[in-house]
Amino acid sequence: MFRSKVLFYSSFNLSLLNKQPFIIINRKYSKHTHPPPSEIVKLSYTQYDPPEFNETNENPYLIILHGLFGSKQNWKSLAKTFAQRLNTRVFALDLRNHGESPHSPVHNYEIMSDDVAAFIKEHKLYKTAIMGHSMGGRVGIAMALRQVPHIEKLVVVDSAPVNSRMSSEFFTYIDVMKKIEQAGIVKQSKADEIMKDYISDISIRQFLLTNLKKDPETGLYKFRIPLDILSDSMGELGRFPFDSAHHTFHKKTLFVAGTRSNYLPPKVYPTIRTFFTNAVIAELDTGHWVHAEKPLEFAAIVTDFIVKN
Repeated sequence: MFRSKVLFYSSFNLSLLNKQPFIIINRKYSKHTHPPPSEIVKLSYTQYDPPEFNETNENPYLIILHGLFGSKQNWKSLAKTFAQRLNTRVFALDLRNHGESPHSPVHNYEIMSDDVAAFIKEHKLYKTAIMGHSMGGRVGIAMALRQVPHIEKLVVVDSAPVNSRMSSEFFTYIDVMKKIEQAGIVKQSKADEIMKDYISDISIRQFLLTNLKKDPETGLYKFRIPLDILSDSMGELGRFPFDSAHHTFHKKTLFVAGTRSNYLPPKVYPTIRTFFTNAVIAELDTGHWVHAEKPLEFAAIVTDFIVKN
């Protein structure tokens, strides 16, 4: 009989972190650079160093991977938190076709995991923990199941190792963003006016609009993410190209589920165990954006997992 170790977190007595200076390093790579299909993309990133970094620290480097339509900027606050709490370097990445990383017509989990593996190799990060949300969680899963070197621990946030159909909401988001571009707007407020007719949740609108940037040449607002490429890749993003007979990961793994989200439901917990033999599952009373809805509780869970395991 399958037995899953599930951790329930409801409330924490957490104090606010001390505000200390951080060393933050940004590296950008032009999104206008289009590599040939299936070639590795050099990822844009922000590096967060703790106030007093100790190279002898036993905790691994932490690499953070955002979700679909997101970017490294979404994780700025939590990246600082983890750098301080873990006394380690934290790298928040922009995955291909997102943020300030280059665009490519190929967008699947295998090639995205290759991008991150190349980043680890380039920066000589020989002991890492990978943490990814949603699409980024699937990238982390792909890296672990493909046995990418130097991964010590894996944290997957509200994402499951199963085949799934991408929600119709994602197609709505892309269609609305295309409508905004077609409208030729010169004010960002106009974009929100258009979007609110299709998306009622202001937090989702604000999240999507972080991708809207003003073209300095035309003065028009455009989305920095390649909408056609992402639209064409939805089938790939729902696909899970692994089977537990040939792909398993035996190192420490944490899955964090939002109990009001349907992305990581309890019915898939047994499947998790077949792929990740050393996995624990934590549940928080949130929707899909677990880390944004309960950042203090989320930070406590992840810190505890990385430090004590």
